[in-house]
Amino acid sequence: MGKEIRLVEKDRTAVIFDMDGTLLDTERIYQKYWKIAADELGFNLSSDQILLLRSLAHNYGVELLKELTGSETAYDDIRDRRKELMDPVMKDMDTLPLKPKVKEALTYLKEKGMLLAVATATRRDRTFRYLEKAGLKDFFDEIISARDVANGKPAPDVYLYACEMLGITPDKAFAVEDAPNGVRSAVGAGCRTIMIPDLTEPDEELKKLLVYRADDLLDAAEYIYAWKENTR
Repeated sequence: MGKEIRLVEKDRTAVIFDMDGTLLDTERIYQKYWKIAADELGFNLSSDQILLLRSLAHNYGVELLKELTGSETAYDDIRDRRKELMDPVMKDMDTLPLKPKVKEALTYLKEKGMLLAVATATRRDRTFRYLEKAGLKDFFDEIISARDVANGKPAPDVYLYACEMLGITPDKAFAVEDAPNGVRSAVGAGCRTIMIPDLTEPDEELKKLLVYRADDLLDAAEYIYAWKENTR
């Protein structure tokens, strides 16, 4: 780690975003190629089982696919093949697809004085490349990869580290997520967590963990600013 931690005024609020499925409309691409790779390698995984891999850190993914397939190497084998299939597709894209109202929401939050960060399961070099290609990188004060911490999502480490780097306590941070593993990570860190469903809606258990279920990023941004104004 070894990065300089910023000093922040007491009343600043931070908004920490997941990337794939929240800012970028790329989760469906991941899901497509996880499924193709699993099928190619002869692993009988359903689409619902593949969904469990969203934002899931490597060590948890290894255990999950070992449980589902009986193979200790299933996760790494499928992931490696998924990368072989998907990486050329992503590199050939002139830009990356955005979720609705992303730039409007980020602009709005910056204008309102919010600190903005990304906390993603994607490795650091790929995260920077994707955000740069999508035209989003310059919106963020910090960009945190789960590879920067001991345990990735659904453990709380990545959100705790993002708050540390922003110089803010988790109770002053909102997390914006699209998937259960990310929600659990953010809630575990003590962040006020908003879900914008991408591929699945939250179930009843997950709903109880959320402060808000938003329709899109601008809806989430407006909720955050209203909360800030009402708690002055």
